[in-house]
Amino acid sequence: MDYFVITSILVFLSAVFGYLNLRIFKLPNTIGLTLITILFTLGVFALSYYDDTLLKAERFIISKIDFKVVLLDIMLSFLLFAGALHTDLKKLKEQRWPVLVFATFGVLVSTFLIGTATYYLLMVLGLQVKFVYCLLFGALISPTDPIAVLGILKKAGAPKKLEIKIVGESLFNDGVGVVVFLTIFGLASGSADFSINSVLELFIVEVFGGLLLGFVLGWLTYYFLKKIDDYNIEVIITLATVMTGTVIATHLHVSAPLAMVVAGLMVGGNKTREHAMSELTEDYVDKFWELIDILLNMILFVLIGMEMLVLEFNTTYIYAGLLAIPIALACRYISLIIPVRVFQKRLDFVPNTTLIMTWGGLRGAISIALALGLTESMERDLFLVITYVIVIFSILVQGLTVEKLIAKLKLNSNGTESK
Repeated sequence: MDYFVITSILVFLSAVFGYLNLRIFKLPNTIGLTLITILFTLGVFALSYYDDTLLKAERFIISKIDFKVVLLDIMLSFLLFAGALHTDLKKLKEQRWPVLVFATFGVLVSTFLIGTATYYLLMVLGLQVKFVYCLLFGALISPTDPIAVLGILKKAGAPKKLEIKIVGESLFNDGVGVVVFLTIFGLASGSADFSINSVLELFIVEVFGGLLLGFVLGWLTYYFLKKIDDYNIEVIITLATVMTGTVIATHLHVSAPLAMVVAGLMVGGNKTREHAMSELTEDYVDKFWELIDILLNMILFVLIGMEMLVLEFNTTYIYAGLLAIPIALACRYISLIIPVRVFQKRLDFVPNTTLIMTWGGLRGAISIALALGLTESMERDLFLVITYVIVIFSILVQGLTVEKLIAKLKLNSNGTESK
């Protein structure tokens, strides 16, 4: 079975599940597709007691897909560019300092807190796991997922000042999270070349290199769009920016996701829209990338549901995952308190910012992809199950209730920040 056939099957399933969601469940696409795929997979498991043909076919498809490579090396660039393209750059600039602190300090603090709490949790459950492996888990679960966050917040009705903080954080903290993950991964695997200098080099090359590449790509795209007026070619130019930029980033060993975020913000910014795009071009560019965003999101969350097939159904692992949910939420809340207090008065934060950012900071596919990158000696099966449980809870429970939480807190708001 070649990749075209596998892709065709995934698109077919996405279309069918998307149709069922709109007709029956009427949930946001991210939530609906994840739920329907999980129900479908559970149905396949049940059917396998009588005929395992469908189960074997589904497992074969999953076995042919390297989820980590597909997401981190291919899909993520398109999704982040599309998300950044529709982010208000002016408002993001106003909130740049809290977004920067949330995406750096917040991730580091959360990594340490979750790693430490998980270490003692597993010890209570009778699982002896090295502390450094727990820190590794803390690193992969701490970043909020821009794909999940962007999909949910569009319908949540969050105040704009708060929405830009959550979206801005989620766009940038995955790059920081990956660097932290790779750093701890090097320590955990006992790499011979692991040192402070190598960590700094990794950070500078990955992060700053990615940001610089994104700026160059964004400027070049703006330049070429300004020189012509043909919406067909201009849409293709934006597509070439993402595809070529991803190849260049991979070759230079810089962060492709961060490059795409910066390029997307520049292409979608007011300057480009006003001086380099006609109204017709702007409309076509927006609709094209909205379609790309929806299609890849649908395929991605179908894959998340199907990833159940690679899990080891160990009861203790599942208990650990369920108990890790409140730990992850509490640690995120604590990691946000200091940044919110520092910036709340200067930037006029809305009430209950800490609570809403905690509940609205969803985990998603990036965490699963990083967990799949662990080795067997790093307790891959254990942490994959825990990660999957947290991600599914995040998407289905937090995603379904964040809108209600925002509405309730806005009604009960008394003008003071919730801590």
